Amino acid sequence: MEPTDLIKTLRKAWAFVLFGMLLGGSAGFGAASIATPEYKATTKLFVAVQTAGATSATDVSQGSAAAQQKVRSYADIVTTGSILDPVIDELHLRTTTSALARRVQASINSNTVVVAIEVTAESGQQAAAIANAIGRSFVRVVESLEKPTADTASLVRAATVQEAIAPTAPSSPNTTLNIAVGLALGAFLGFGAALLRSVLDTRIHTAREVADVTPTPVLATLGYDPDVKKQPLIVSGDPRNPLAEAYRTLRSNLQFVNLASGNGSFVVTSAMPSEGKTTSTANLAIALAETGARVALVDADLRRPRVADIMGLENAAGLTDLLIGRAEMDDVVHRWGRLQLDVLPAGQVPPNPSELLGSAAMRTLLDLLSEQYDYVLLDAPPLLPVTDAAVLATMAAGAVVVTAAKRSRTTQLRVALERLDRVGASVLGIVVNMAPFRSRGGYGGVYEGSYGSYYGRVEPVELSTTTTTTTTTTKRGRRLRDTGTRSDDLAPASGKEDPR
Repeated sequence: MEPTDLIKTLRKAWAFVLFGMLLGGSAGFGAASIATPEYKATTKLFVAVQTAGATSATDVSQGSAAAQQKVRSYADIVTTGSILDPVIDELHLRTTTSALARRVQASINSNTVVVAIEVTAESGQQAAAIANAIGRSFVRVVESLEKPTADTASLVRAATVQEAIAPTAPSSPNTTLNIAVGLALGAFLGFGAALLRSVLDTRIHTAREVADVTPTPVLATLGYDPDVKKQPLIVSGDPRNPLAEAYRTLRSNLQFVNLASGNGSFVVTSAMPSEGKTTSTANLAIALAETGARVALVDADLRRPRVADIMGLENAAGLTDLLIGRAEMDDVVHRWGRLQLDVLPAGQVPPNPSELLGSAAMRTLLDLLSEQYDYVLLDAPPLLPVTDAAVLATMAAGAVVVTAAKRSRTTQLRVALERLDRVGASVLGIVVNMAPFRSRGGYGGVYEGSYGSYYGRVEPVELSTTTTTTTTTTKRGRRLRDTGTRSDDLAPASGKEDPR
């Protein structure tokens, strides 16, 4: 992972970090609240070696060095039973020697003969009492140990130089410290969780991630529209919408793609279902027809056909009937709106979709459509569940693969492209669909601000109603309609018109 990816992950991880900090801070406060308060009291003892007969500074120095050496060993006996047992008896403590020893800590400052004894207890008075009692017991035990004989004086003298004072505030828990530690750990764990999620998340989020999967160009990035089910045809229903402009960008980029077979027929598919391929195909067909091109939209998804529903047409008969010879093209092709856009629905779902789509009849039909129209768009099933799209892609100029942001996975897209490559089909480009809006005022951040407000708020200008006469004729020589067309009729309209 590159540093830029780490920064991006951190920006996206703010919710994880914030949640981790809240959780860690709450845990720290809770731990401090339920913990039993503890108090610490410290007494200090001075240990000196008797240097009787010392007549020079050297003798005194030697005695001090001997005392420092002895003090190091004295610190180890502070927590032994010889010192703690008398304290338990004196204060009538309900504890054992080992339990008390865990609450006692002896320390020695470097190059000194001072022993500091620190005691932890549940109350300040008790901590001070125990510390002072240990100090007195320490003096007695050390002096008795350093007596050469019972009748002689001890070679070491120990005395209390600072008695323990009962503290007024507990030493633990430290609520502020616990909360601070909890916040720090929570932030660290939150970022770690976000980083792990980023590493394990194989979903496609941006066009840059598509570039990591394939060198195939990204033709467009289409934003997520929550109202797509209510108004799927955004290009005709809301032509000034930034998403409609994104479809026109897709149209422009597609027009510059080098079509290997020399015709304008191509398959629109996806790796998995529910990635928005049908909606994208329908809007792209309208956007192409807006330029005056002759466009045929074919519902080649004979398993779950949806083009007729989106375009507002009947699906009683269609592609299936053509392929089995039960209908003529004039009977099943519908003119849509006021554009040169013809729609061929799927018709009834057959028991053998793959065989029909791979038949010679399908190839013949596609050749005929390519002669009569400038563009032929085939809405095909997803690539991974079935082989229909791969079969169709070998007959057309190529395939456009739609992938849904935050839904499709890189492995799925990679396998889908490999399937097209194995059958020798050309992939014209990738369309990243359902990209998240950064704000309601702009599409995917691209149109935010200037473009978003420009395309989303300007009222359309009513055009004049000058009447002209137009005759539209297909390459097969049959006149479709002679109509008096007004200039305001050039705007696309949804619904079925002039079925044939």
